[in-house]
Amino acid sequence: MENRRNFIKKVSFGVAGATLGSAAFSAKSYANILGANDRVRVGIVGFSDRFRDSLLPAFLDHASELNFELVAVSDIWSRRRDECVATVKNRTGKEIKKCLNNDELYSRKDVDAVIISTADFQHALHCVEAVKAGRDAYVEKPFAETMEDARAALKAVEETKKIVQVGSQRRSGVNYIAANDYIRSGKFGDIMMVELMWNVNQPGRWRRPQLVKEIRKEDTDWDRFLMNRPKTDWDPRIYLEYRLFWPFSSGIPGQWMCHQIDTVHWFTGLTHPRSAVANGGIYLWKDGRKNADTLTVVFDYGPNDMSKGFQVLFTSRFTNSAGGTKELYYSNGGMHNLDTNRITPDGGLTEKEAAAMNMKANLLEEYKLPDIKVTTSANTGSDPLTSAHMRNWMECVRSRKTPNASVHAGYCHSIAVIMANAAYRTGMRVTFDEERQEVLAGGQPWKGF
Repeated sequence: MENRRNFIKKVSFGVAGATLGSAAFSAKSYANILGANDRVRVGIVGFSDRFRDSLLPAFLDHASELNFELVAVSDIWSRRRDECVATVKNRTGKEIKKCLNNDELYSRKDVDAVIISTADFQHALHCVEAVKAGRDAYVEKPFAETMEDARAALKAVEETKKIVQVGSQRRSGVNYIAANDYIRSGKFGDIMMVELMWNVNQPGRWRRPQLVKEIRKEDTDWDRFLMNRPKTDWDPRIYLEYRLFWPFSSGIPGQWMCHQIDTVHWFTGLTHPRSAVANGGIYLWKDGRKNADTLTVVFDYGPNDMSKGFQVLFTSRFTNSAGGTKELYYSNGGMHNLDTNRITPDGGLTEKEAAAMNMKANLLEEYKLPDIKVTTSANTGSDPLTSAHMRNWMECVRSRKTPNASVHAGYCHSIAVIMANAAYRTGMRVTFDEERQEVLAGGQPWKGF
């Protein structure tokens, strides 16, 4: 078994050493890559709203230039299979093959890679299936909702050496790449505090009431949907509105926090929080959901020797959208605002204050990062971040380089997601055991269900 210390170092390297600047990889470079002229044939695992409205447009942005094509879809709901075939034909003029399930998809010889956009709890498990079947994969976030699933997926990807891109698209954004470079340069100083916010006022977010009325159990495969979750009676709300129900999704942590906490890991090279506490509840949208509509998580980050550290505060609510989304990093010298893409001396230690304490001021100079719009709507379309992220994966399938959001990045954001969820559901201060690679609540591994 791999030494745990080496394991952590490897994860750290995977996060810190992610390939950046994919736009520099041009079509002309393919002449130097073995098999560059071969068409890469891609299967769709799960025809979700996310795939239809965001991943498909992003894929088609680059498919012709990079010589990729869609060839098949696997979805256990017959309606989704039919809709996918019709949608792809409308967008490309080509008719793809329908597969009842992933076993049928991976039995095909004409599928080289897959795009996975299934239910949250299925991502890691479907990733394991894909890479063990010899396919590269683009896997939507959250990467995993339990440590058991996260470890299984990481192990499978490392053993097969397949190319896996996790859907943390900030890692392909020019503004985030510039922010990472700036912080790692040392100019910003030590991070003292990070404030993250994701607020909406959308009672219908993650709801599918009309589809819940229309879906029939006989038109899908409920047992296959449940995978390793507890066996339960057919529930169309869990099938279609899984983001509202644990253990099929953690809700806010897995859907939104995972994006923002991933940048904390990326910018710092840290792989997980030292601890987490959380509070929240279902305060307004009492529609039968089990996941919070309002949540606050406080993380402590830093090295295990406690020589330094910083706090991360994440807040989110469904009940009032004031404040929108925010990603604010603070040092003793100022603030890094990823909402405005500006670095300013706001709040930094002034010369006068420093002199009074016989200290040296370290006020930041004003600095402007490249602009790029981060969309928070449910269906983003071919937004710049998703498009760049999809392109990076496609290029890495060809080059065999590590993609921007590697499996290690997905593994690490999963630890933070699981810690937040465990803290909320147990009311305990939660930590992470590096030796066992387990999230601990009350000193015991938290299994979740």
